[in-house]
Amino acid sequence: MPEQLQARQQHLLTLTRSFVRERLAPLCDRHDGDTQTLRHAVVALARETELFGLTQPRAFGGSEAGVLDLTVVREALAASGWAARRWVLGPGLGFLAAATGPLAEKYLTPLLLGELRSAFAFTDARDAPATTARRVDGGWLLDGIKSYVTGGADADCFGITARLKAGEGSLFAVVDVDSPGLSVGEPFRSIDGSHHVALTLDGLFVADAAVLGEPGTGLPRAMKQIGDTRLAMAADACGLMQYVLEHLEQHLLAPHRNGAPLGDREGVRLRYAELRINAFAARSMVYRTARLADACENVVNEGMASKVFCTETLGNLVDVAIQLEGGQALVAGHPLERLYREVRVLRLAEGASDLLRLNLAKGRFELGKGRI
Repeated sequence: MPEQLQARQQHLLTLTRSFVRERLAPLCDRHDGDTQTLRHAVVALARETELFGLTQPRAFGGSEAGVLDLTVVREALAASGWAARRWVLGPGLGFLAAATGPLAEKYLTPLLLGELRSAFAFTDARDAPATTARRVDGGWLLDGIKSYVTGGADADCFGITARLKAGEGSLFAVVDVDSPGLSVGEPFRSIDGSHHVALTLDGLFVADAAVLGEPGTGLPRAMKQIGDTRLAMAADACGLMQYVLEHLEQHLLAPHRNGAPLGDREGVRLRYAELRINAFAARSMVYRTARLADACENVVNEGMASKVFCTETLGNLVDVAIQLEGGQALVAGHPLERLYREVRVLRLAEGASDLLRLNLAKGRFELGKGRI
């Protein structure tokens, strides 16, 4: 259970809550609406603590925290409700984890130092052929359209997947934003405020030295990148559940129009209790999965299950909270109005809920694999 933490995790939990209360919250109040200034200020403050380096290798001054350590911190940050929590933890290895030699020098080192931004280009456009790579002297030529590259407008480089010939697998390569043959479309925004771009690849040359791993292994590497993110999203969702439940509890205990709290009504209590039960189940799932991951077990299925259950539970929780609070919760600027937009995206990000459900079923019915 979440409460059964070792001294290291208890320390990180105390540190995170203190950081949120004493540093992050005042900063967010001071720079409300000024996103760029706020981001730089949060990063600067986080660097003064051990929080920033939890996601980074020891070679770069980080601590390479375990999965459970990071789960504790991510949940505590999300429980604050501040959107600026996303900048507290430093940039991790991401898809550049396998980079070595000159590739690591050019991309990985600047990334971890915060001097370079990367974006992951995985999703192909629905109305165009799949992105392909064909062999040429000294490298590969890539053609296709990547339709939904999150953070791409600010990226200095992209990790791109492309299919090889039938039966040969796929390629995973790193390309610069200004590479000939690469066109970055106009940014567009989703309902949570995040921005995305489409990439057009027209004879984009990728040298052999820019390929991550062996040609043919691109998709497994890409899925590893996505899989590592799912449990982090689930932990974040659990923290947001705590934030919403605390907000809702204050509303239900306050005097209503007739002077009596809404929380006195049996129907309201039944719905509130159901939310608490589901949040408890979600946290239990996430923490058990984190412990299995730290024990070096394969948690692909557990990660998918946690991501689906936690994001779906959070979405329902926010929806019910809005229903109980009434129309004022839909007014622009209300905490639940913002969260309603933010959490809807989570059910699609890093694998739509139904797709992950199908993957779990396939693992059991067709492959005979998986703990779940």
